[in-house]
Amino acid sequence: MNIEIIDQVISGLREQYQLRVFENRDPYRVLIRTILSQRTRDENTDRATAQLFAEYPTLEDVASATPEELEPLIRPAGFYRVKARRIIEVSQMLLDEFGGVVPEKMKELLLLPGVGRKTANCVLVYAFEKPAIPVDVHVHRISNRLGLVSTKNPEQTELELEKIVPRKYWIELNDLMVQFGQTICRPVNPLHEVCPLADICLYYQELLQEPDQE
Repeated sequence: MNIEIIDQVISGLREQYQLRVFENRDPYRVLIRTILSQRTRDENTDRATAQLFAEYPTLEDVASATPEELEPLIRPAGFYRVKARRIIEVSQMLLDEFGGVVPEKMKELLLLPGVGRKTANCVLVYAFEKPAIPVDVHVHRISNRLGLVSTKNPEQTELELEKIVPRKYWIELNDLMVQFGQTICRPVNPLHEVCPLADICLYYQELLQEPDQE
């Protein structure tokens, strides 16, 4: 992979989007918000997170709650019964095993119930501002469409991106690609006509070569 292509991708996305400013980088809140965000939209995640911490503002509060108490608060995030149990389990383990402190290392984050590499990487980037590449459905889809990688799942995409993307871009990559995936490089009906990366997109170039269907 030519490093100039990576530079073009980052430059094109920077021109289109600004990195979002997250008001609260508290590691615990970032962790819980990321768990709540699984398989739901940002606006629903924001609502559920706000309602949860309005009633249970600390790790200790959440750890001592029951699933039945949390479920109505996080209902907007979907799968609320599973997520309620999960965030209580995570909170209790943080208290019991980590002294109430969210760890800053991938290996330790992965010990938490239900925390996979994407969630752990989000905590590293958005809470601790450590170089990592969180790969969600947007990053996986866009990386393959552009031709940066040819992978079958987000875990493979993360490993391949770590090999080809300069470390200086890691912290911003997820945020830029998520915004891009939500607005232009959508799962269905991507907006090729306004895409800042159309000229270097393998997916788009292949579409141009297909015969017209009449």
